Amino acid sequence: MKVVCVGGGPAGLYLSILLKRRNPAHDITVHERDPEGSTYGWGVTYWHGMLDRLHAYDPESARAIDAGSVRWSDGIAHVRGLTTRHSGDQAHGIGRHRLLELLATRARALGVQVRYEREITAGNLPDADLVVAADGVGSALRTRHADAFGTDVRSGRNRYIWLGTTQVFTSFTFAFVETEHGWIWCYGYAFDAGHSTCVVECAPETWTGLGLDRASEAEGLELLEKLFVDVLEGHRLIGRAGAAGAAQWLTFRTLTNRTWYRDNVVLLGDAAHTTHYSIGAGTTLALEDAMCLADALRDHPELPRALARYEHERKAALLPVQSAARYSAQWYENLPRYIGLPPEHMFALLGQRHSPLLPYVPPQLYYRIDRAAGRLEALRRLKRWLGPRIARTVHARSLSARD
Repeated sequence: MKVVCVGGGPAGLYLSILLKRRNPAHDITVHERDPEGSTYGWGVTYWHGMLDRLHAYDPESARAIDAGSVRWSDGIAHVRGLTTRHSGDQAHGIGRHRLLELLATRARALGVQVRYEREITAGNLPDADLVVAADGVGSALRTRHADAFGTDVRSGRNRYIWLGTTQVFTSFTFAFVETEHGWIWCYGYAFDAGHSTCVVECAPETWTGLGLDRASEAEGLELLEKLFVDVLEGHRLIGRAGAAGAAQWLTFRTLTNRTWYRDNVVLLGDAAHTTHYSIGAGTTLALEDAMCLADALRDHPELPRALARYEHERKAALLPVQSAARYSAQWYENLPRYIGLPPEHMFALLGQRHSPLLPYVPPQLYYRIDRAAGRLEALRRLKRWLGPRIARTVHARSLSARD
């Protein structure tokens, strides 16, 4: 089979690895429009269960990714001068640049052609049995046929900016700072021995009130360094390298598609779906897409049947993740509802932000119920039963309102 992957991100590269590993006779080319090594995004996260799956699908790349990652299991929140800590599952961070380097090296070793500075659009598609649109949320291939794919894009309310720092966070770190224009907060996690990702977020009125909408990149970074001086401990924030332009304040775009394939073109990763960055699942979901598509192509020689199975399985798997991401984003958009709680209560509800029940229960009452549910099996069962039903009802009403 001749396969063209448009987009040299984790999804496209990993799919090329899996397909070539299973059948060396496949003719596979990955086209990436940017120069090699020019990626932007600092670090990405994944959990230990994902590492196990990577080892099952391709042990060699999994070992390289494992060796290039850092680990943590604690979460720390700083608010109003107080610090609370929570122990959780082991998480991993790796630099996006390093991850792509490892995947590209592995793909080339297997015989995949990886070509950089090659922009592919709907107008210059190479001839292939299968074209994989792995070209991100702004996918040119998907946009050309947006009506056929049933593309829907919705922007969130809050503003955020994706930065790096030389401060190495040994735990997943949250810091909430109150200003005269409202709250601003950051999430930080290490991705190598000398750097961390630092995502800063705030409500739009805080963003404009602080002047961040008008500040240059250097001015904005200086202001943010002052606001987060305690958690940064004197370390600097890092924007983009000069040639790549300034780091941008964005609103998160939640993208969905009614169908994920059209003829021999199939969507993969962020071209097919996005989930809010606050759940840290974007790269994991992209790699899982690649695993599922590779399995479907192996099990079903007929391309339409393989693509239909891929779409069906991934859509089903994404439903709970998309729900969790939606509620997580809403938690931050409604931060004033929680920020006045005692810090240990607020941090507990921060950990519960994926819950479909939380927006409909007074925060202190939810906290008490959650603590009790940890001790009473009957309450735990009620919470597990009620939450998904509320989520489905809210989702159905949202779809009805959209129609």
